[in-house]
Amino acid sequence: MMRKSSGRFPATLIIAATGVALLAACGSPGTTAAPPGMTGMAMATSAPDAAAVTPVATNTVAVRNFAFSPASVTVKAGSTVTWTNQDQDPHDVVAMNDGPFHSPPLNTGQSFSYTFTKPGRFDYLCTIHPFMTATVVVTP
Repeated sequence: MMRKSSGRFPATLIIAATGVALLAACGSPGTTAAPPGMTGMAMATSAPDAAAVTPVATNTVAVRNFAFSPASVTVKAGSTVTWTNQDQDPHDVVAMNDGPFHSPPLNTGQSFSYTFTKPGRFDYLCTIHPFMTATVVVTP
């Protein structure tokens, strides 16, 4: 026996249709649609494994295209690293795991510097855009 339609869609149909629409918006494998305010950009679905990235010997990091560049830097203890925001959106630089540095939000053209006094590996992210991650490796 068929039930007469009430004119409403069943909740399971709406949820299924929403899931299909979301999957269709994802784009090609390995990318996802850009978050609001970042139109025209294909975003990686996961951050690169900072351990797999060879550290670059430099003390400057550019924040551009919603990424830290280079993604891994190496400096000697006592060195100062400076991050400069080259994007139109604000970003911050925050050490993970209760690390020693936390910048305020940086607007376009603003910089933040931190002097690393102890050797170690310091993973960090932008808390405004948590998919943005990178690493500073400090050697003795």
